[in-house]
Amino acid sequence: MTAIEWSDGAPIYRQLKERVVAMMLDGLLKPGDALPSVRQVAAEYRLNPITVSRAYQELADEALVEKRRGLGMYVMEGASEKLLASERERFLREEWPLVLERIQRLGLSLEKLLRGNGGAQ
Repeated sequence: MTAIEWSDGAPIYRQLKERVVAMMLDGLLKPGDALPSVRQVAAEYRLNPITVSRAYQELADEALVEKRRGLGMYVMEGASEKLLASERERFLREEWPLVLERIQRLGLSLEKLLRGNGGAQ
C-alpha cells in the first residue's frame, strides 16, 4: 500500500476499506492475492489493529475477500467484476443525476460535450 492521507470526513476503517477497493479496481490487488496482514497495516499507518480488522471484515462481509484460517485474507475470484457492477450502479443512482442536472443547468449539449471543447465556439 502507498501513503494514505486520512480525512476527517469518514471513519478511518471506511477510508482504508475504500483504499483496498480502489486497489482491486485498479488491478493492484488481483484474485488470489493476499491482503497485507492486519498487524502490518496497523504498524505501517499507525492504526489500531481493530480499525484495520473492521475494514477487512467489511470486505469479507461483502464477499470481496476471504479469510483463510492461519493464512490471512485473500482477494476472491470475481471481486473486481462485483465491485465494478456495484460502483456503476452507485454512480448511476447517486452521482449521474447530479452531473446531468449540472450539464442541463449550464446549457451544455451532448454534442458539445462529446466534441470535448465544453461548448466553446
